Amino acid sequence: MVKKMLIADGVNLRLREERERLGLSQSDFGALVGVSRGTQKNYEVGSAGGSMDLKYIAAIEAAGVDARYVITGTRSLGDGLSPVEAEIIDRYRRISEQDQRALRRFLKAMFDDVEE
Repeated sequence: MVKKMLIADGVNLRLREERERLGLSQSDFGALVGVSRGTQKNYEVGSAGGSMDLKYIAAIEAAGVDARYVITGTRSLGDGLSPVEAEIIDRYRRISEQDQRALRRFLKAMFDDVEE
């Protein structure tokens, strides 16, 4: 008997990546989007006995998850972002919080210099 997989390959890994990017535990993230920790865990390990419903997808997007990325593996470009700008944002999201703070300080110094 062939196991029927309703959640596409990689969705579970991207979902976990996005949750971790937000700095939330499975319990905290599940509570935020209206599911139990067990359900969240099942989604992330790919063993959910079904598929993610649309209410869940809407809830994760409202929580700050790039739902398009989770589902398709392609990051959302956002309103008016070029592919280069989207890549910069994607890379920014992947660096540590400490590096993000350093980058923000650097950019602020650049902006302050331009404004003078």
